[in-house]
Amino acid sequence: MSCLDRFWAVIPAGGAGTRLWPLSRAASPKFLKDLTGTGRSLLQGTWDRLEPLVGDRVVVVTGTAHADAVRDQLPGLPAEQLLAEPSPRDSMAAIGLAAAMLERRDPEALLGSFAADHVITDPEAFRRCVRDAVVVADQGYLVTIGIEPTHPATGFGYIRMGEVLGDGPACLVGQFVEKPDARRAAEYVASGRFRWNAGMFVVRATVLLDLLATWHPALAAGLREIAADPSLLPERWADLEKIAIDHAVAEPAADQGRVAVVPGSFGWDDVGDFHSLATLLPRAADTGEVRVLGDEALVRALDATGIVVPASGRHVAVVGLEDIVVVDTPDAVLVTTRQRAQDVKAVVDALKAEGLDELV
Repeated sequence: MSCLDRFWAVIPAGGAGTRLWPLSRAASPKFLKDLTGTGRSLLQGTWDRLEPLVGDRVVVVTGTAHADAVRDQLPGLPAEQLLAEPSPRDSMAAIGLAAAMLERRDPEALLGSFAADHVITDPEAFRRCVRDAVVVADQGYLVTIGIEPTHPATGFGYIRMGEVLGDGPACLVGQFVEKPDARRAAEYVASGRFRWNAGMFVVRATVLLDLLATWHPALAAGLREIAADPSLLPERWADLEKIAIDHAVAEPAADQGRVAVVPGSFGWDDVGDFHSLATLLPRAADTGEVRVLGDEALVRALDATGIVVPASGRHVAVVGLEDIVVVDTPDAVLVTTRQRAQDVKAVVDALKAEGLDELV
């Protein structure tokens, strides 16, 4: 059996997409929505590009509140391969639970973790990159996919590539770098030695859990215990450490030469805010430079640029404004600029602080 025959896709489907408020809410997060006008949600798009690689060897990890919606959107997903978290415990617990379940099913299993809410514009190039990563992961490395940067983005983390492994294309990871300022981002891109960190990891299930046990033994033991007896999930889940996979495993393992990076040249976006969403939408036929997510007939634009989401069914008119963001929903309206799109999260934080949870 080849390593690709032992490979499973894990799709963590969590988060509320707060920078896409009020379009994305806790009860209806962005991964369940069609944000690119394809007729498929981001979650369904993720399934579509993974299916040619793995068939139905897919595990989806989501919150209990979204489990029914995930089942509805992915009718081809076997019931036992949907794992529902009682509460959010960050990416390490979610991916680690899937790894522990797969380890018990097949001690030789490999997995790749691919977020449910990303957009990839060249699925075949993505799949070629994943195949390369699986081969390297089968040698015992934790492998990440580093996206070739197209501009000096400050909203992504970066990966510094080290020495080439064998004949390539994989390299050792020299360093994971947090989101840089504009000057450092420009230096990273100009050097040609850095890739965007898309949070995609490919690894043997047992290797991931053994690495986790090195730095977070209680978390690794708890995940393996739940996998051995799934009835313990409701009781033990809340006690598991809440930590991201980057901090729990990837960064310390990179310091020991255990992490490799495979460069990816496909188009990628994490649809993190309305600024990035606007770049993914085609120009509307009758609105000039304004991009529309939804019914274009509801939008009137004159001497304006930006993005409009007419989600309430009302008509929206924009006149004489540059790089505007207008999101009109039945119970909330957002007006900002693309330059301030990252700050939308602060509105959500303020609404939560005021106890207006029904709006978030």
